[in-house]
Amino acid sequence: MEAWRRQLNDPVSAFPIAKAGPAHIATLKTFDPPLDALGGRRFRGAGRRGKRLLFPTDDEELVLLVHLMSAGRLKFLQASEKGPKTPAFALEFHGGSKLILTENARKKRAGVWLLTPEAAEAELAHLGPEALGLGPERLGEIVHGESRRLHALLRDQRLIAGIGRAWANEILHEAKLSPYALTGDLDDEEVTRLAAAIDSELQRGLELREAGASDEKTYHVHRRLGEPCHVCGTPLAQVDFEEHTIYYCPACQTGGRVLKDRRLSRLLR
Repeated sequence: MEAWRRQLNDPVSAFPIAKAGPAHIATLKTFDPPLDALGGRRFRGAGRRGKRLLFPTDDEELVLLVHLMSAGRLKFLQASEKGPKTPAFALEFHGGSKLILTENARKKRAGVWLLTPEAAEAELAHLGPEALGLGPERLGEIVHGESRRLHALLRDQRLIAGIGRAWANEILHEAKLSPYALTGDLDDEEVTRLAAAIDSELQRGLELREAGASDEKTYHVHRRLGEPCHVCGTPLAQVDFEEHTIYYCPACQTGGRVLKDRRLSRLLR
């Protein structure tokens, strides 16, 4: 998200908005203010809070909030570039450039909100502190606040904002911690290791994404089932859930133990 924010900051503020929309009925989450209220206004740039992108107008009256979820993609098109025929959301600037949101998924979960600054603040109020730069002391308070599996806690935006499924996999591999570890059981050294892994992995991802790296070049663990771990060579394993999949290295993270795949176990009964 931060790489997208940096990439979009200058282009979206270069020209006033000529037209906002169309938007898919499942994508647009608000109706008041209406989208056409953006016409003639100019964005101040692009901001971010957790996994949400924010586009405030320079008159400080409106904020366009975009949540891509797992399958949404934002792209800025120059006037000469062709875009998809039916985007989930489109916004055109004077001069012909466009901001396009697409979602290649059966379930449409990406969302666009047009809000006042006060409403945007309320919409984001539930989010926890930003993940990058959290530090071991603050992280320790969070992980010891309740006993949960570590992978689930890292993805909980109410506790830590900005970590999704893929980076939870990468961070836990770097920290050499099991995704099933209970947060209340982590000692100080493990919390320190986890805090360092959060910073190093998110920074690595940001640098690679800014350089235009693909998923294949970016991820060491995520979506690499059966491939050799880049640290020890052990085939990577997974735990498959209804809505997400955990990837991990048995040797580096779980002491050689293969975690039970509950979804597969139910199918085999």
